[in-house]
Amino acid sequence: MELIFWIAVALIAYSYVIYPLVLLVVSGIKQAIRDTRYLWRRHERRSDEPENWPSVSIIIAAYNEEQCLQQRIDNLLQLNYPKDKLTIHIGSDGSTDSSADILTAVDASHFKAHIFEQNRGKINVLNDLVELAEDSILVMSDANTHFEADAIENLVRHFDSDDIGAVCGELHLVDSESKDNKDGIYWRYEQMLKFHESRLGALLGANGAIYAIAKPLYQALPANTIVDDFMIVMNVSKVGKKVLYEPNAVAYEEVAPSLHDEEKRRIRIGTGNYQAFTRCLWALNPLQGARFFSYLSHKVLRWFTPHLMLVALVSNVLLVKEAWYAGLLAIQIAGYLVAAWGNSRSKQGKSLPGSIAFLTFFVSMNMALLKGFYSFLFKNVQGTWQRTSR
Repeated sequence: MELIFWIAVALIAYSYVIYPLVLLVVSGIKQAIRDTRYLWRRHERRSDEPENWPSVSIIIAAYNEEQCLQQRIDNLLQLNYPKDKLTIHIGSDGSTDSSADILTAVDASHFKAHIFEQNRGKINVLNDLVELAEDSILVMSDANTHFEADAIENLVRHFDSDDIGAVCGELHLVDSESKDNKDGIYWRYEQMLKFHESRLGALLGANGAIYAIAKPLYQALPANTIVDDFMIVMNVSKVGKKVLYEPNAVAYEEVAPSLHDEEKRRIRIGTGNYQAFTRCLWALNPLQGARFFSYLSHKVLRWFTPHLMLVALVSNVLLVKEAWYAGLLAIQIAGYLVAAWGNSRSKQGKSLPGSIAFLTFFVSMNMALLKGFYSFLFKNVQGTWQRTSR
């Protein structure tokens, strides 16, 4: 039982602490080698601005987005990318509000509105829009996202090599009222991991708000797919193409308006993560090299952290007769009680000290994952819309 307890604790510590440290060291070594080669050979390493920009289609599926859709359209029409090389495709998936009217009222030669009368789910709309797109590069995004004016250029300038299959941008979260950047410590921590995984050729999935892929690499997904952004880019990795992270391709989204909305979003993403796990068993092959290292360490162990936390708690209870383990159990229980208290205060709109806020976030995130796992096992998983403000 002691072995089980310490294995569970060690796997959690590895995923959240040891893996990032190993990643930083290996990434630093690789960058040092690249720097040395550059100094020796003097070959330019950066992607140059293309003389002829490639043709790009922006793909967005929307459902009942009347509150943000017009602002999103205005944002897309004001992008710096050459208008003769850009086509904007937005599909309304059986929206019951005024989304379809907003789309059909747009007067721009490079804007294409697609009104689907039947609500079939996001991935079905994406599959249809991609099939209709005629451009060589697809930029995928959401209706509630805002791009920086140069976001498209920063994404597509990397497609100067046939080795590049997808490029992921950087999402900043802002408060809906103050418009302040609300990127938390955990969000910045995740962005740091993506940056260094990209350097090692180990970046796998993408954030659905802003990423680009070469159109020939898009594979239509089943209708019940939940985390479409992750699966689309995982399919790019599966065929051996590189996935890059470009922090200068910036998008913005508002944070969820309430903890309830945020919890629903996390549970649904959790359900999608376990669905993706069953579809990406190929990535657990050690012959995948850095991709395997990243997928196991950053994704799989994170998805099963709530299970490991439960194993650590139960095994600790069974070891409670020993004073050392009784103390560890007391620490675990105290941590969960503090997290519950912090969650209660957060629901009341009250602020929390930084350490308690992080503990509350960590526990609530893993509780949502556990609920998502239950949903995946015992509910009929569908790809229909579960809309929140984020």
